[in-house]
Amino acid sequence: MVGPRGRGSNMAAIASACLRGEIPASVSMVIASAAGSGALDVAQQLGISTKVVVPGEQYGPRLLEALEGCDWLCLAGFLRILPTEVLDHFPNRVLNIHPSLLPKFGGKGMYGHHVHEAVLAAGESESGCTVHLVNERYDDGMIILQKKCAVLPDDSPDVLAARVLVLEHLAYPEALTKVIRDRSR
Repeated sequence: MVGPRGRGSNMAAIASACLRGEIPASVSMVIASAAGSGALDVAQQLGISTKVVVPGEQYGPRLLEALEGCDWLCLAGFLRILPTEVLDHFPNRVLNIHPSLLPKFGGKGMYGHHVHEAVLAAGESESGCTVHLVNERYDDGMIILQKKCAVLPDDSPDVLAARVLVLEHLAYPEALTKVIRDRSR
């Protein structure tokens, strides 16, 4: 897992699914871009190794060094483009989750409440989440899985975000299981 900036709930959902045997893998490392992330605390409570890799000079090589031994990358709360050398090292093995039904409401600056506010402002009747492969552009990679929910007339961004987060915790483990099994065939 790379980039958890928030509370780490998607990372915890994946780690828990691995521990239950639902995903044929284990979470071996959680990497954050700054110390003090709630996700790092959750990872440590789950017994998962953690590292902090601060963006800046030689970020790509330093990130690759921290990821040594990993087969897959799952981004959660990673708000930048991955360095080319990382994408090249993990071809079609980097996943991300986005809190909308891509391609709608994706791209630079579209994260968290910005997404849910945009969905409500557009008058959408449904929202949800998307797990996709990562490439050199924001929220542009091949879609692996989407889960949908209704947008209700009285929804606020917070209420919609909570409903979508429930779907994220289901979608990410399901999508990761799918790509791992598809690759092993």
